[in-house]
Amino acid sequence: MPKKTNLTIVSWNVNGIRACVKKGFLEYLHTDLPDILVLQEIKAMPENLDESVLQPSGYHSVWHSAQRKGYSGVGLLTKIKPLNVVCGLGVEAFDCEGRVIMADYGKFVVFGVYFPNGQMGPHRLAYKLDFYEAFFAMTDDLIAQGRHVIICGDYNTAHRAIDLANPKENEKNSGFLPEERAWMDRLESRGYVDTFRHFYPDTVQYSWWTPRFGARSRNIGWRIDYCLVNQAFLPSVSTAFIQTERLGSDHCPVGITISVD
Repeated sequence: MPKKTNLTIVSWNVNGIRACVKKGFLEYLHTDLPDILVLQEIKAMPENLDESVLQPSGYHSVWHSAQRKGYSGVGLLTKIKPLNVVCGLGVEAFDCEGRVIMADYGKFVVFGVYFPNGQMGPHRLAYKLDFYEAFFAMTDDLIAQGRHVIICGDYNTAHRAIDLANPKENEKNSGFLPEERAWMDRLESRGYVDTFRHFYPDTVQYSWWTPRFGARSRNIGWRIDYCLVNQAFLPSVSTAFIQTERLGSDHCPVGITISVD
């Protein structure tokens, strides 16, 4: 019987990679040694990154920045060289904001995604929901082809009341609107599994805290960072975790451990 390999896949919205580096990002990377790390909101162009960040020792790296400087952007750091890496969805209206990296490892495909925030008004909420539609239509197609998908990132939506500290007060705020939460329901009904909630159905744990009001020290947060997998791949996921103790951003890392042949 072939020996299985355990791999750790981590997602982290760093809220500015250069700022996060000053707060210990590289120490985290070389201490925790994730096999695959996807980053959101890097807020930097590759040419503005130091070599130690751009190409850390032991990792292959890919950076997909937004056209607008200091905004959005995603990154991939991976010990295992993927068979292929694709940046973007092929839709200019989304890809100009640097929101998606796809890495194909053969047995599975890892996505690092920075889903839009809808708080700027109705036009951005519509943009966010259109992005959900386009992105998951693409992953549905991959699953229909027999592929396994791991979709990690900042979804910018808390699914249920357990996923934020003050649900009642936020029912009319983007991130917990009925239409956003309905999207998470639809994903569940289409066979995508929220890995953390699968392993910890009743655990209250958050992944983002507003920088105001001492929210993190008081643990007044939201769980908006997820690792979703297709149902058929779930037996390969051995655990899921949220690293609330890791500082460096207003988000903390989240991830899964998988076991593959």
